[in-house]
Amino acid sequence: ELQTLEQEEQECLECRPYPVRRMTHMVSHQHGMTVTKTLQEGEAEPQCWSFIYSRAELQGLLPEGASLLLLRVLARRREVPPGLVFPTITIEGHLCTASY
Repeated sequence: ELQTLEQEEQECLECRPYPVRRMTHMVSHQHGMTVTKTLQEGEAEPQCWSFIYSRAELQGLLPEGASLLLLRVLARRREVPPGLVFPTITIEGHLCTASY
């Protein structure tokens, strides 16, 4: 059984007139997982949001890194099992489902 203990993701969009930086930090703890999202637009002060999810809510969680790996495996096998659905976390940090 694989489990995400910690994950960090950074994205930088070099748009004019100012760049946008998004960062996500996920860390597992005794009661579940804390997801912290940070958004910085240009030179403005970064905005931060934190979400805490219980272990029950995250049962079967498929974070972005694992999703990429799963997509490669499915492409290699050239088939997708029917009804393949996992909980995942949106770019805004909210819990949702991903279907393949």
